[in-house]
Amino acid sequence: MDLRSDTVTEPTTAMREAMATAEVGDDVYAEDPTIARLEARGAELLGQEAALFCVSGSMANLLGVWLCAERGTEILCDELAHIVRAEMGAHGAVHGITTRTWSSPGGVARLEDIESLVSFEGGHLVKTSAIEVENTMNFAGGAIQPLDNLRQISQFCHNHGLNLHLDGARLGNACVANSTSLADYGSLATTVTFCLSKGLGAPVGSLLASTSDNIARARVERKRLGGGWRQAGILAAAGLYALDHNIARLADDNRAAAALTDEVRRVAPWAVPDDVPTNIVVIQTGTMSADIIMDKAGKQGLQLTKLGPHLIRAVTHLDVSFAECVEAGRIIATILSEAEPS
Repeated sequence: MDLRSDTVTEPTTAMREAMATAEVGDDVYAEDPTIARLEARGAELLGQEAALFCVSGSMANLLGVWLCAERGTEILCDELAHIVRAEMGAHGAVHGITTRTWSSPGGVARLEDIESLVSFEGGHLVKTSAIEVENTMNFAGGAIQPLDNLRQISQFCHNHGLNLHLDGARLGNACVANSTSLADYGSLATTVTFCLSKGLGAPVGSLLASTSDNIARARVERKRLGGGWRQAGILAAAGLYALDHNIARLADDNRAAAALTDEVRRVAPWAVPDDVPTNIVVIQTGTMSADIIMDKAGKQGLQLTKLGPHLIRAVTHLDVSFAECVEAGRIIATILSEAEPS
């Protein structure tokens, strides 16, 4: 049972068949019809004019933030945001964009936590170009951004000439949980990303969506970064299959995460949050180190991720059944029965 991440999924037989029969061409010459279909479909789903197929979510974020913020300016984001914690400092190292952060209760972005940070100063202080919001919030346990909150932030950006980048890597998990559409969120942002290789099961790739002019610019910058594809329609076919078949079933992963949490809560209620909204479960290990938990779990065939000395994470996905997730919760609960809250 590999619950390290929803990136460990493997293509199904049906997805592999779609890849094997994909019509392809050279995408650098804009001649791959399957990529063109994926990008058009992605743009429509995300409520934007156009989209760009990228090798990874990190590259899609790199390009999206670059579209939103000029070199020498800053983007504001949550202190737990993926763009500042897990993308190797790329936005500063590659594009000269700095970041400042706010702290969100439970990972939920609120305008009142953000607006006082904005700097319109062009002389002595770094000028704010954009705001970034992540939905769902990975390191906050898959927290969902309420749509009304994002509407308020989007309107604030519009009123003050700021851009808004939405890291929607797991946006599908949020939408199936709160009965919204990808476009409900995506249309509020200047740029939005969406991962095909996490809960949707494609082997690789993310989409960046925005205006047609922005995507034309991003296509050039993607090439500059070495991200131009050739016959990548084989990969795009997997993405199309994922969009057609695997979005609605994300609700299954959310339910499995809740069931795993329930099993842990029976024994160690202090270890898990009261609410697990999507497919990410962050677990406190109390007086027992995370390394010991992971070692004991590993010996029983359960793989987890260490987030800190006393913090672990389990992420449910399509390659682990509901019953296996329940069993994973029982394994974690049994191990935690030997620990106490710290």
